[in-house]
Amino acid sequence: MPLAVANLGAWLIRGRPLSLERPVLVGVLNVTPDSFSDGGRFHGAGPALARARQLVTDGARILDIGGESTRPGSAGISVDEELARVLPVLRAVKAELDVLVSVDTRKAAVARVVLAGGADVINDVSALGDPEMAATVADSDAALVLMHIRGTPATMQSLATYGDVAAEVAAELEPRVAMAVAAGVGAERIVVDPGIGFAKTTEQNLELIARLDVVAGVLGRPVLLGPSRKAFIGALLGGVGAHARDAGTVGACVAGLARGARIFRVHEVRAAREALEVADAIFRTEAAWGR
Repeated sequence: MPLAVANLGAWLIRGRPLSLERPVLVGVLNVTPDSFSDGGRFHGAGPALARARQLVTDGARILDIGGESTRPGSAGISVDEELARVLPVLRAVKAELDVLVSVDTRKAAVARVVLAGGADVINDVSALGDPEMAATVADSDAALVLMHIRGTPATMQSLATYGDVAAEVAAELEPRVAMAVAAGVGAERIVVDPGIGFAKTTEQNLELIARLDVVAGVLGRPVLLGPSRKAFIGALLGGVGAHARDAGTVGACVAGLARGARIFRVHEVRAAREALEVADAIFRTEAAWGR
């Protein structure tokens, strides 16, 4: 049976299961002035809400709002600045759209406020780098994404040294999952992200996607894959810029689906959704034939 249809189940978010029987699309909604891909385009509640409407129309089941850039080499911002960027957008989206909302933050202080404001998921790219994050999420019934990274966005690319990248990513995420569970976050609320582009070279990103089954198998958790517009896609396509990487992103998502990923974080939802629906149907037909 293809791995794409072998790891079904659900992700518990705010007490309700989100089925992972079919691929789930997460639409990226960056509200930063300096994101590597769309910095400044959706800065402010008005442009961000318009973009959110489009992402939902295109098939996003979850919107992931990010107020702090984590591109390679980026510096952090204050809690107050991050909240000033994220909260107006969170409130506007929640007031108008029937969609789950994730907030991409490394800070427990930010998570505490946005969870009180209605956020459904905390997407922590530092995988509990803030020691208060696990307890903060545990005190809610929100879901949690734990992403693999080494160091910080400012230092991570100097730490991309692995013997076996898939095994080491799984081994480094495993204690973070255990920390979250020990703090009171139910395992069914936790999803893992291998951190494509975070402390990984082009070759390591390719190997990690090709061997996602190792990550899923070791951790026993659904896998979220976020290859969207990453530099490794640009490198494979001759050095094209971020906005010319959407077709390559679709290719990476389909490859990830074949290796067991169930959730896909992308900037352009429609093309990824349509490709994943077709690929998923093919994989299911293959499974039905017992091949």
